[in-house]
Amino acid sequence: MKILSIGNSFSHDAQRYLHRLAKGDGTELKAVNLYIGGCPLRKHYLNMLDDNAAYDFEFNGEKTGIKVSIRQALISDDWDFITLQQASPFSGSYETYSPYIEALAEYVKRYCPHAKILIHQTWAYEDGSEKLMHRGYASASEMLSAIRDCYSKAAEKIQASGIIPCGEAMMRALELGLEKVHRDTYHASLGAGRYLLALCWYRFLTGKDITGNSFDDLDAPVTEQERKIVIKAVNSVLA
Repeated sequence: MKILSIGNSFSHDAQRYLHRLAKGDGTELKAVNLYIGGCPLRKHYLNMLDDNAAYDFEFNGEKTGIKVSIRQALISDDWDFITLQQASPFSGSYETYSPYIEALAEYVKRYCPHAKILIHQTWAYEDGSEKLMHRGYASASEMLSAIRDCYSKAAEKIQASGIIPCGEAMMRALELGLEKVHRDTYHASLGAGRYLLALCWYRFLTGKDITGNSFDDLDAPVTEQERKIVIKAVNSVLA
């Protein structure tokens, strides 16, 4: 299985453990992330038009030092899945998606007609954070509601093959008692947050059972209680 993300730091968080987690479960999975920090759809679109080799080519969760354009990445392999997403500050404002996501989807289809296009649903900022209030949201749940609506509209507009519900899983984990899913009020925490994202992607992409997952090659430790909550959260949103 081969996955390419046209993303930013949020797809970096999501892919950080994905390859290694899959390998530990006996699944061959290649994960590539095209990284520009904070990159919104409009910038991806402009880079697409210019064939700009502005992206860090991250391979299986690791930096490579290689710079590529979107086109170069698309033609570099026979991808099974390609993910698109909006930058988190704009994720709840649908007017920032169009016409950029439609143009990107058409570009992907031109070079990778057999790949399935997925929407990577990003997540809300931490309750009480300055970033949350700066974006005009009263709560994380309000931000997630806006995110959910925008990604649903985008998925329908481009006829995506599915939405990876990372934002939903993050919120569910907090509801189940996980103390923190963020490391800086917006990026995923290095332990439980990124582990949750990897599990969400892995189960969504493969359909495999994650109930007994014991992957622990993490950048920060995860307690057994945190592991149970994260697994339960992912299973509940992908039931």
